[in-house]
Amino acid sequence: MTAEFTLNAEARSDLGKGASRRLRRLASQVPAVIYGGDKAPVSISLLAKEVAKLLENEAAYSHVIALTVDGAVETVVIKALQRHPAKGHVLHADFVRVVAGQKLTAHVPLHFLNQETSVGVKQQGGEVSHSAVEVEVSCLPKDLPEFINVDMAKVEVGQIVHMSDLTLPAGVELVALAHGKDLPIANIHASRVAKDAE
Repeated sequence: MTAEFTLNAEARSDLGKGASRRLRRLASQVPAVIYGGDKAPVSISLLAKEVAKLLENEAAYSHVIALTVDGAVETVVIKALQRHPAKGHVLHADFVRVVAGQKLTAHVPLHFLNQETSVGVKQQGGEVSHSAVEVEVSCLPKDLPEFINVDMAKVEVGQIVHMSDLTLPAGVELVALAHGKDLPIANIHASRVAKDAE
């Protein structure tokens, strides 16, 4: 946990679809909900520009955020974001409370390393394709990684990198693997250009 992310919010009592639309349209705010822990869910509103600024930093998606609601600070992580299908801005956010000593689940981005210099690309003329850009992890708040590296250096054409191939930080486990699903992350396939040339 390197950077400290903060957001300011206001509790809202005006609930429902119409109220949410008014918030977005008239006040340039994003409706959101905080839940989890041993407290009741709280409906809040955030300034759209503050949310957009926070999300410019990829690390915000997998970091603990200090969320100030009417003066009281809650520590949360982003659970889900609903975005506008065309414009891409956030329409609604879900935050889940972080409780020290209690495991949480969060989506962590994948960073692909050595793609251009991998055996499959450099020596065999293949192309890399990604099946996932993030993974869902389960860990204690203090162990939450900013990202997980996927080293493609030794991957050859026709090989698939699975979740079980990832090197995870201590105390971090993948939710899909815990459920017995070893999903593909990336692969290197033969280039279409090379096939056309033949």
